[in-house]
Amino acid sequence: MDFKQIEYFIAVAERRSFSRAAEALNVSQPALSRQVGLLETDLGQHLLYRNGRGVEPTEAGLRFIEHAQGLLALAQRAREDLRSMRDTPSGKVVIGLPPRVALVLTPMLVATFRQALPAASIAIAEGLSTQVREWLLTGRVDLALLYDPPPAPQLAYESLFSEDLVLAAAPASIYRLPRQVKIEHLARYPLIMPSHPHALRSLMTRVCRAQGVQLDVVAEVDAVHTIVELASQGHACAVLPRSAVQGPHAERRFDVAALIAPRVTNDLVLALPRQRHATRLADATADLIRGLDLAPLFATETPVAPKTVRKTKA
Repeated sequence: MDFKQIEYFIAVAERRSFSRAAEALNVSQPALSRQVGLLETDLGQHLLYRNGRGVEPTEAGLRFIEHAQGLLALAQRAREDLRSMRDTPSGKVVIGLPPRVALVLTPMLVATFRQALPAASIAIAEGLSTQVREWLLTGRVDLALLYDPPPAPQLAYESLFSEDLVLAAAPASIYRLPRQVKIEHLARYPLIMPSHPHALRSLMTRVCRAQGVQLDVVAEVDAVHTIVELASQGHACAVLPRSAVQGPHAERRFDVAALIAPRVTNDLVLALPRQRHATRLADATADLIRGLDLAPLFATETPVAPKTVRKTKA
């Protein structure tokens, strides 16, 4: 197995065609087929099967794709690490962001990055915190911002920003909210919530389990913007970060009740790999993120916790 064979296999699997992959790679189709065949022989598995429209990955092929992408990412990181030994960091850094963070942070992040690191390029990979965390563990991203990630010995966390979770309901709905709702009373309200293992759902499950509360979840939706839309139509209530319903990017009006006894906060952390040597570019990007003023991006009508930078035990 060599990296050329892996690269060729990924190209064929993504394009579902030897001919299209050969054209993209600028190699002959027989040479491409031969290299993929050698890879299959080395692995002792058929990775692709032909159909009337081209080729499709086999079950073994689908499993190998995950490993192959990680191997290619590690090889690229090794190249960039050596290139970054020059005075000005260069190469490419990949940052994993949850969609809600990407929406508000990406313009500032890209502009600041281009100004501070003009010889380098930046890529933003969007996914739920649980998905982005897996990407960080497998090397598909270099660093990430995550909401309330579970401890992991392979990752180091630094808290960047915290905000309250609130109970939200549409003003015209039948659900009249007080100014505050105790966690023990949260079961009175039908909720639209993300499914497990979404970070927000996992956080609320831990808090409610400690209080002996069983949530009345009537619908599970993983995308926060879709939860906001459904709740705004009065279908049910929602537990959301305050900025999602009262921040500068909020697109709907809601009645909001603070969650108390206990207060619940949504923590955004910078996550970095412990056991994988970071490139100078990744280190410079992490420092850049630490210096960003996140509060105005998530500003709400109610003051939020100030930015802190602290390492969390993993």
